[in-house]
Parts: sequence; C-alpha cells; structure tokens
Amino acid sequence: MGDSLASRQYSRSSRKVGRPADDTLGLRLSSRHLELSDSGHHRLRHLQPPASSQALRERSVLVELLRPFGAAGSADALIGEFGSVAAILAAGPAAQARLLGAGHPAVPHLGMIRDVMLHVLRAEILKGPVLGNLRALVDYLFADLAHLPTERLRVLFLNAKNRLLADETMSEGSVSEIAIHPRAIMKRALELGSTALILVHNHPSGDPSPSQGDIDSTRRIAEAAKALDICIHDHLIVARSGWSSFRNLGLL
Repeated sequence: MGDSLASRQYSRSSRKVGRPADDTLGLRLSSRHLELSDSGHHRLRHLQPPASSQALRERSVLVELLRPFGAAGSADALIGEFGSVAAILAAGPAAQARLLGAGHPAVPHLGMIRDVMLHVLRAEILKGPVLGNLRALVDYLFADLAHLPTERLRVLFLNAKNRLLADETMSEGSVSEIAIHPRAIMKRALELGSTALILVHNHPSGDPSPSQGDIDSTRRIAEAAKALDICIHDHLIVARSGWSSFRNLGLL
C-alpha cells in the first residue's frame, strides 16, 4: 500500500515497547481451550470523520466507485457509518446492503474490489520468503483483517525456506473473543509439512497492544510447537490504529 497514512501509522505501532495497556485484550486461557478476547470493543463509537484532506480523499474515492451504479449519493452515509473506504470494503455485503439497499449492484462491485486488492497484496508475499518482506505481509494482513467487525484467527504455515504453504483462518469469533485450539493448529501444520508458523489475529476495538493473556497463551502455543520441532516466528495483532509484533517487542 506504499506510503499510505495507514501504513505509516501501523509502522510506528510495531515499535511500541512496554507493558500492555489492557490485560483484558487478546488471548485468554481457560480450562479447556485458549480464547482470544478483546473486551475493549465497548469503547468504540461511530463518529463522523473530520473534514480533513484525508476524509475528503476517502469520500472522493468512494463517490467514484459508486457513481457508475447511481449510488454516489450514498457515499456520505457509508463513510458516516463505517468511517473509511477500507472499513466499508471489510464490512461485507450484508452491512453494505443495509445502506445501499438489498440487491443493489454496487454491493458485489465493492466485494470484487476488495478481492482484487487482497489478491494483489497477497501476490507480493508469495514472491519469496515471507520473513524477507515484513512490510508486504503487514500490508496484506492489515487490509484483510484490521477493519473486520469480529475477531478472526489466521495462521500462516511456512516451509523450511519460510515460503508460504497455506494461509488459513483457524477460527472466527464474536466482537470480543474467539476460541482457539492449539492442537488443531499443530495437527494442520503436520498435515501440511510446515516447519514454521506465524500467528495472526485482529482486535476489533482498534487497539493492537498485546495483553498479558496474549503473551502467556502465545508462549504455551510456542511450547507445544517446539515439542514438534515447529517454530513460531511471530504473533501479529492487527487493528485499525496499527499493528504489533511479538517478535519486535521481544515477547518471542
């Protein structure tokens, strides 16, 4: 995504160091499984974006996307509801149709734009070892996950040369939590012949900071992987305000 504002914001976020601000965010350990939780979602508010140059650019882009379908007049309502073009694309057809109308031809068009965008970004990380192009990886994950309204756990399965074997959603949850099963992740890694993993999940609250629960549970997953000679390269958390890397923070 080049030098976009979002890219600059989450590039800074990845260098955050210190105690997580909210121990209720992220991975939570229960007696039967691990849960990803993000109880900070209650702090979210839908606000009309400020009349800044960035907001004007967002509106201009959306107007042009909707104009061929006679829906340019809905741009303000969509921006007001979701906040940005990226969030509109991530919202999905059901949420878009609430404002555009059921069966509106612009809805599948927006879905196609999102699919093409993700395809282009994903192609960048397939060109070589995933760890050799962290910026491309984060651009792809940020575009795909940062604006989702519910939590999703993704695992990138890598081979011995750190090339991508598979990029799979292992679990989907609610706005505030998602249950995960480390055994299922390890089983899938063995099926694929994967020797290394990158864990990824999103925080719908917008705060990418890892909690103590994230830290403890990720270490337990890493220990399970180590017993099978599988390396956990990183655990990335993406959110609207940025992203964080366990590796960069010295947590792995």
